[in-house]
Amino acid sequence: MKKLNLAKVLESHKKWIESDGKDGQRADLSGADLSEADLSGANLIGVDLSEADLSGANLIGIDLSGAYLWRANLKEADLSEADLSRAYLSRTDLSKADLSGADLIEANLSGANLSRADFIGANLWLVDFSGANLSDVDFSGAELFGADFSGAELSRADFSGANLSEVNFSEANLSGADFSETYIPETILETIEKKD
Repeated sequence: MKKLNLAKVLESHKKWIESDGKDGQRADLSGADLSEADLSGANLIGVDLSEADLSGANLIGIDLSGAYLWRANLKEADLSEADLSRAYLSRTDLSKADLSGADLIEANLSGANLSRADFIGANLWLVDFSGANLSDVDFSGAELFGADFSGAELSRADFSGANLSEVNFSEANLSGADFSETYIPETILETIEKKD
């Protein structure tokens, strides 16, 4: 993992954001060791955090919209109320992470490990979860309009009270999933019933 002056990198990134790229520099935190770091409320729009270690980090309310987090370690990180819209999180480890109330519109989480993560009340419109491990995930009350779960592992996932409009569950494992108090459109219901 890289050694870096985090305060200096974040200040330069802030200038880059505020000047629309004319001043400062876009942060490159790829491979950085930020485990247990407190970055709550930070503005890291478009930052590169590929293969970074953010395990156990406090990322409450952070803005990571459009960020690149390929293969990052976010195990047990607190991302509640975070903005991860259009972020690239493919093959990322988010197991046991708290993403309650987070905004992940159009994020790519394909092939990610999200086992036992918490997405209670999260906005997950058009998220790509294809091939992801989502076993024991809590999606209760989440907005999942148009989410792609094709080929995903969803055993024992909790979808109670979630919006499942236009969701794709093709080839997904839904064994033991909880759909109580959830409106399930007829086309999706047919897919779920075929799995039973």
